[in-house]
Amino acid sequence: MSFFARGELRDLQRELALARSAGRAAEAEVERLRSGLDAVPAGIVLADETGQQLLRNHVAAVGGHVDLLVEEAVEHILAAAVAGQAGEQRLVLFGPPQRVLLIRGIPLLNGGALAVIDDLSDRSRLDAIRTDFVSNISHELKTPVGALAILAEALADNDDVEVNRRLALKMVEEAHRASRTIDDLLELSRIELGGPGEREESSLAAVIGEAAARHRLIADTLGVRLEIKCIAPETVEGDRLQLVSALSNLIDNAVKYSNAGGVVSVTARPTEGWVEIEVADTGIGIPTRDLARVFERFYRVDRARSRTTGGTGLGLAIVRHVATNHGGDVTVRSREGEGSVFALRILTKEGR
Repeated sequence: MSFFARGELRDLQRELALARSAGRAAEAEVERLRSGLDAVPAGIVLADETGQQLLRNHVAAVGGHVDLLVEEAVEHILAAAVAGQAGEQRLVLFGPPQRVLLIRGIPLLNGGALAVIDDLSDRSRLDAIRTDFVSNISHELKTPVGALAILAEALADNDDVEVNRRLALKMVEEAHRASRTIDDLLELSRIELGGPGEREESSLAAVIGEAAARHRLIADTLGVRLEIKCIAPETVEGDRLQLVSALSNLIDNAVKYSNAGGVVSVTARPTEGWVEIEVADTGIGIPTRDLARVFERFYRVDRARSRTTGGTGLGLAIVRHVATNHGGDVTVRSREGEGSVFALRILTKEGR
């Protein structure tokens, strides 16, 4: 082999090594690009100038955001974007759970196009909760606020001291009613917005004891005996504040809808994958026609009795949300004149 030929060979080998190095660098750059796209919380689909899909990040992969309806929308959006027309389409996919997706098409300078899939489900849920909150609080506060206005007018036009004293006491009662409604609405919104909350292991006896302690005074005043019976297991996993809130509402209802001499008992026991906490009373009970609706917001079985006891109709809605946040449920069995039993079930670590 001549010296010239050997030189050409060395040049060729050097160029080949450079090409291999450049190829490895390009592969590394592509991998970095893929990793970067996979880190984006939105789904991303890249297409060339013909509309052929070249790349998807893992959020937009089949089995994630993409099903038949979404895929059809992505193809339609990409076709328009390749033609130079930016656009977007909002999809509501009924689950459960319901998903709301916004798909946007973005034309690229090189003639290709990009489809971006944003999941708006959580945002839409929060917006619905806020709207519902404003609607509910506006509706529920009309009664006590209207009553306060009427009572204030009557107080201003009356000179009888005894009558004015009764009117003032009634105004205090209506003000407390408005305050309780606001507190319950804020509590319900906090639980809805907070989702499952902070999960931790807590003493089940301590959780039930804290909830019961809030109502011992009113129970004693009404002549209702509040009993904490068998409590097992020793610990429960979940958001302590939410669990105390749920049990507090169940005990509150049981005490307020019991008559003097009645008994309210709280028991807890483990079942397969669950902890079941029961709050039983010997009170007035719930008509069969109302059992299916007692967990609805603002639903009151006996509106006249609710006004006397100060109920807002939100307590059992709070219990239902806490149960859902803990992977469980809440049920009720009741007979008029014989009392009610509410059972709150919480999914345990072993049951998940």
